[in-house]
Amino acid sequence: MTNPNHSGMPQSLRDWLDSINQRKRAAAASGLKYTPTNVSEALETLTRRFVTEVPEVPLIRDELIAGPDYQVPVRIYHPEPGAVLPVVVFVHGGGHVAGNVSLYDPIARKTALAVRRILVSVDYRLAPECPYPAALKDSLAVVKGLYRTLELLCIPFQPRLALIGDSAGGALCATLAHRCQFEPGVSIESQALIYPSLDYTLSQPSVSGNGEGYLLERDRILWLFERYLQAAEGRRAVSPLFMPITAGYPRTLVSTAEHCPLRDEGIAYAQRLSEAGILCEQETVRGMIHAFLNLEDLVPRECSALYARLRGFFGQ
Repeated sequence: MTNPNHSGMPQSLRDWLDSINQRKRAAAASGLKYTPTNVSEALETLTRRFVTEVPEVPLIRDELIAGPDYQVPVRIYHPEPGAVLPVVVFVHGGGHVAGNVSLYDPIARKTALAVRRILVSVDYRLAPECPYPAALKDSLAVVKGLYRTLELLCIPFQPRLALIGDSAGGALCATLAHRCQFEPGVSIESQALIYPSLDYTLSQPSVSGNGEGYLLERDRILWLFERYLQAAEGRRAVSPLFMPITAGYPRTLVSTAEHCPLRDEGIAYAQRLSEAGILCEQETVRGMIHAFLNLEDLVPRECSALYARLRGFFGQ
């Protein structure tokens, strides 16, 4: 394993990353292999350890939204039950294999409060048991069915819909944005993608430059994609980075991390949108690694700044 570049990285994150890399080397030497169980446990352990602030949200409700072949569990967060607010669908990360609504509950709460929208968090099905396109079908079912669900719950809302997703959730959001260009009766007005996975071909330079020593590593990404894309899908065809863009594409914020292997695909995606005339903002958070929102207690300033950036973007 090469020594990672700690440029701009807070000391707390440096020290933790060094300890993680030491444990990874020891695990590799002992023959430990990735499994869905230990990958899920790893995300759960670090998130529950470092995301410890859980703010109060006045109204939280669990519901089901019917898809074509699955009742999709969702958790609805209303930051101001007395106000008629627009809606945002939140799609969690985890490499299509890990994560769930419960684990991401603190992050979803903070996001709902930051953007001041009714937030609907999607508990989509995971690979390898439910490979592509199950998660996409679940997310699309939520987008298409959430207004009716809110009406049945007697929750007033503004019919303005946005998307927020991190990592694999960013891939799903960007794919939804593409699909909904051609979906009658569905309009996505904006989306925010946080260190998103947008290129299943892994063709961008940062995959190699940041592919070792920064928590999310190239070999793990390849393993995750093999679990998710099991039916010989054309990886370029299912990559949001290469999907067609129409004039109706939503206004977009792309937030990448300096030391993330997915950084360059996020930058390339933002450039494509801008060149197509889509309003797009892009930032690269200096010194950060992939999934830093799940490491909040180590990097509180950067997490606070990202929530503030979401607030500003959706407040426009």
